Amino acid sequence: MIPDLTRLRLTWSDPPGLWGFLTTVDHKRIAARYVFTAVAMLFLAGMLALDMRLQLSAPDMGRMGPQLYDESFTLHGSTMLFLVSVPVMEAMGIWLVPLMLGQRNLAFPRLAAFSYWLYLGGVLMLWIPHILDITPDLGWFEYPPLSGPGYSPGHRTDIWAQMITFTEVAALSASVNIAATIIKMRPPGMTLARMPVFIWAMLIASLMTMVALPAVMLVTSMLIADRLVSTQFFTPAGGGDALLFQHLFWFFGHPEVYIIFVPAIGFVTAIVETFSRRPIFGHIAMVLSLLSIAVLAFGLWVHHMFAVGLPRLGNDFYTAASMAIALPAGIQIFCWIATLWSGRPRLDTPLLWILGFIATFVIGGLSGVMTASAPLDLQLHDTYFVVAHFHYVLVGGAMFPLFGALCYWYPKATGRLMSEFWGRIAFALILGGFNLGFFPMHILGLMGMPRRIYTYGPEMGWGWLNLVATLGSVIAVAGGLVFVANAWLSRTRGVAAGADPWGGATLEWATPSPPPPHNFDATPVVAHIAPLWDDPHNLPVMIGMASDRRQVLVTSAIDAHPQYRQKSAGPSIWPVIAALAVTAMFIGSIFTAWAVAWGAIPIAIALACWFWPQRDRAHTGPLRVRT
Repeated sequence: MIPDLTRLRLTWSDPPGLWGFLTTVDHKRIAARYVFTAVAMLFLAGMLALDMRLQLSAPDMGRMGPQLYDESFTLHGSTMLFLVSVPVMEAMGIWLVPLMLGQRNLAFPRLAAFSYWLYLGGVLMLWIPHILDITPDLGWFEYPPLSGPGYSPGHRTDIWAQMITFTEVAALSASVNIAATIIKMRPPGMTLARMPVFIWAMLIASLMTMVALPAVMLVTSMLIADRLVSTQFFTPAGGGDALLFQHLFWFFGHPEVYIIFVPAIGFVTAIVETFSRRPIFGHIAMVLSLLSIAVLAFGLWVHHMFAVGLPRLGNDFYTAASMAIALPAGIQIFCWIATLWSGRPRLDTPLLWILGFIATFVIGGLSGVMTASAPLDLQLHDTYFVVAHFHYVLVGGAMFPLFGALCYWYPKATGRLMSEFWGRIAFALILGGFNLGFFPMHILGLMGMPRRIYTYGPEMGWGWLNLVATLGSVIAVAGGLVFVANAWLSRTRGVAAGADPWGGATLEWATPSPPPPHNFDATPVVAHIAPLWDDPHNLPVMIGMASDRRQVLVTSAIDAHPQYRQKSAGPSIWPVIAALAVTAMFIGSIFTAWAVAWGAIPIAIALACWFWPQRDRAHTGPLRVRT
């Protein structure tokens, strides 16, 4: 007779070897692949940025010509926004949400696997053409009419547009999965009022993704149609409107900033709570501020278009909305400061990243309020002031919390702590190098330096500030390499972490480090907003789940009352095959519209096999709470 825990581990384990690699639906392995791929993309995009900074470090540099600079600029921006920022935040959700909810997997495990393989297809869609010297070259936004068939022959623009489709379908798949898991698979007792701020942040970011991403998928599909089958959506001579592209693109583009930032709010809150040793000050205010950001984020996209000649009354409305969204962000910052002030903070590396984030994000937020004013934005819109602003917001507001989160949850994933000494070195290099690299760009913008130029003359007087910015970029890249080396070497050389090395309050710290394939031996029962601080040695659990079949517990959406056991899908090759079929259709549609019709056939076959019903013995034993 196999003991229950041994049988449970065997039930949730993946097959060995390549087959297990291809068929796994373990949310932890899928999330790790997302993170590794996104880090590789971050490295490549960082190298492109460093190359561009070297080109601009002095007047009349000949390192890059205009075509190569345009390609590098487009590839850098597209990689950072579509292949790094959003996917890595969703990867953290895929990894952490089931653990924070005391569950054994996501609601739709095979959909999680499908989302990664499709994301990988988007990565290859952008970078293989770069190797083949057909890199997109019109910026990460690809505005018409320059991206139309009359000005951009060949397939560079099509490659960019279809890469968007890859990554956004993958992001939608992940977001639906995360949202369904949070709404219907919370542990018994975790009412909406007891949800950690991180879970709220992932739920809100997922819902925002579902609203925002269809707009960019639609607009890139319309662009492909203009180029492939001669529709006239963005061609004024044919009755179209080039500004329609900008409206649809930025209806996605500005909420995307907050889709990236909202999960970071969850990271910051979790780390501040743990290292202050007290629950977040103003939990309700934090949640309401997140909801406010989600609503306001969809009402200010036009502040990216102040220079296109829209009516002044409209500009006033979007100026007001752009300034209003600073209010909930300010509430969050005050809640974090109050939590730190009322606790006894431990200045370990994860918290250092959060302190760096707060300082950097405040600078980016203040410059954002400045550019929210339409008259001032008209002067600054196409200058390096805006480059400095959005890097302070996106890097300072998203990447710094991400680095802190990686340090914080690294021992949970690997069972070992990262080196504190080298962590502090990496933090100092990245924070110092980033500010040295991007703060001078505010001054360059005020001096009139346009963005998206590949060189400039010595008479402009911009050389010394560009040299300082380039030196800062080199320092930041060095810090990034130290961070990656620290993470890599600590896998085997780090100090053993134990289940809860930081003294965290949420459920992921109640399972061993690293977690077993089934995550938890039994589903925890929650009676407090910080369950591990409430009574860490007497955590009640729900028993009655099968150990010989994959099952997850489904609870009610509001009060998290147990409802029923749900079969959880096991390893399958069909998500890989479905992703390959979708990839073939997306690539083929660049060349012929018939690829959509013919490509639907293998996709339908793969999906039919994926969802083919299978018999499963019902498990009808009672569910009960055990202390």
